[in-house]
Amino acid sequence: MSRRPRERTAVTAGPARPDPATPPDTAAPDTAAPGGAVRSLLLLYDAECRPCRAARDWLGRQPMLLPVYFLAADSPTARAALPDLDHAATRRDLTVVADTGAVYRGDAAWLACLWALDGYRELAHRLAHPALRPIARRAIGAAAALRRAGPPVGYGGGDEPHTRADRCR
Repeated sequence: MSRRPRERTAVTAGPARPDPATPPDTAAPDTAAPGGAVRSLLLLYDAECRPCRAARDWLGRQPMLLPVYFLAADSPTARAALPDLDHAATRRDLTVVADTGAVYRGDAAWLACLWALDGYRELAHRLAHPALRPIARRAIGAAAALRRAGPPVGYGGGDEPHTRADRCR
């Protein structure tokens, strides 16, 4: 990860045939990845958040089209590896950094994760379409709201009571 991260903004339209070498929100020519085709992704997740860890575990069990690496957000390792990144923001929003240096946040990061998984790439491109992007945003927003709310009553069974520390920041 020697390249400097470059902030990525969402693109509202893409080509009729998506470029399989780039995540869905980078398909437009004016936002092409600076280093060419994406070969790996680094996902920064909140290690203190149970839903975030569950999502990381689920992603890690899926067959992947390219490697997805996981790193605790705002950790000393993350700060050392990505010194120019806004690490406080990585605790608020899911953040994915491509090996090209492109940075994806929020719904673009979720779509980049889906794009990396075998069997989900076409879905990621569909959800990035202008007509479906609002639906994807709402679904991702609902997941984020659950994350902020903390675990449901009875989460973890009777042996493991949840505490305020279980709530994501």
